Amino acid sequence: MPKAKPLSKQQIAAAQSQTKSNMAAARYLHVSYQHYKRYAKMYGIFDKHTNQSGKGIPKFLKGHGKKPALMDIIEGKVSAAHFQPAKIKYRLIEEGYLLEQCSMCGFKERRVLDYKMPLLLHFKDGNKSNYLLENIELLCYNHYFLTVGDIFNDKDVKQIESTREHFGTSEKIDWEVDEYHLKRLKELGLEDDEDNPNQYISRI
Repeated sequence: MPKAKPLSKQQIAAAQSQTKSNMAAARYLHVSYQHYKRYAKMYGIFDKHTNQSGKGIPKFLKGHGKKPALMDIIEGKVSAAHFQPAKIKYRLIEEGYLLEQCSMCGFKERRVLDYKMPLLLHFKDGNKSNYLLENIELLCYNHYFLTVGDIFNDKDVKQIESTREHFGTSEKIDWEVDEYHLKRLKELGLEDDEDNPNQYISRI
């Protein structure tokens, strides 16, 4: 069996900048945790990325108690129907299974206002319950449109481009802010009215 390649300090630092724990950084680099730990400690940057409390990582799909591990969902041992797709997507990114960028063009720019990135999870076989790693990829809006299909229907486009309200727009569009992005908004000082979720639309 070939020996694992050495890791540079730059590689480890880059992985740490994209993840919230050393375990996630190792997965991001596609190496074993022990291999990652050896080099991270050698460069003196292991301890600063320790996240024993799980700060910044949603408390779901942890793999303890009655909750299944994320890998069980990836391998189809546990049905993905029991979980919110957005949470599974977020966990796939945080644990390093998916790079948070378009798999076709590498786009990864965030919107300054709410820290969102225009990426959609695409299931290559069309089965949105099949989370096998070879079946899923992240696509930017542009490449999703070019290679998969429309994101908005005609009335959605009219609503975006017109000052008048149009009825019959797609119900697939979710204008609400999820928990993760609500936290980002609070950090930016843009969250001040918990009873009015539509405030962000008007601000945009």
